[in-house]
Amino acid sequence: GLVLRALFANVQLPWVVLIGLIMLAAAGREVMARQKRRFSGWWGFGVGSGSMFISSFAVTMLALIVVVGAQPWYHPQYAIPLLGMLLGNTMNGIALSMNHLTQTAWQQRSIIEQRLMLGQTRDEAIADIRGDSMRTGMIPIINAMAAAGIVSLPGMMTGQILAGSPPTEAVKYQVLIMFLIAVGTGFGTIAAIWATSRRLFDHRHRLRLDRLKLT
Repeated sequence: GLVLRALFANVQLPWVVLIGLIMLAAAGREVMARQKRRFSGWWGFGVGSGSMFISSFAVTMLALIVVVGAQPWYHPQYAIPLLGMLLGNTMNGIALSMNHLTQTAWQQRSIIEQRLMLGQTRDEAIADIRGDSMRTGMIPIINAMAAAGIVSLPGMMTGQILAGSPPTEAVKYQVLIMFLIAVGTGFGTIAAIWATSRRLFDHRHRLRLDRLKLT
C-alpha cells in the first residue's frame, strides 16, 4: 500500500516500467517453478517471461490508450492494476500449457520420433500435443468467463458494487476486463507454446529432450 501510494503520487513512466518489470519477473519465476520438466539454463525462465511480456504488456498498453484513455496513458492508478490482472491470469495459462506440452512430449517421445522418421516436420509431429496444450492453458479463463455473473461474481465487479457503483456500470467494466484477460491469455499461451515447441527441437528437426530437466 505504501509503495502504491508513493507511486500514484509520482506519475513518472520510469517508475511504472520498473514496477511492471518487477511484477513480470515474479510471474516468470512462478511459471518456471510450476514446470515438472523445465528447460535448462536461461530458457527455463525466459520462455514464460518473454511470452507474458509480449502478451500482457501489449494488451495493457492497448487498453490504456484506446479504451481507458487515461491522461497520461501510463498513469499508475490504471496501468498497475490492469497489468496485474493480466499477468496473473496469463501466468496461469502459460504455466499450464507449457507443463502439459513438455510432459506430454516426454511421455510420447517414441511416437514423436517415429513421426519424424516417417518424414513429418517438427510442427507436424507435435501438432496434436500443441492443440491439447492450448486447450489446457485456456480452460481456466474459459471457465471463469462461463461462470461470471451466474455461478460467481468476479472480484472487480464485486468490489465496485460494494463501493456503491451501479450494478450496470460494474458489469460493463467487468466484461471489458474479462475480454482483455481472455485476449492476453490466448496471445500469451500461443506465444509460449510456439517458443516451447521450437526449443524442443533443433534446426535439423531432431527431438531434444536433453534440454529439459526434472524438477
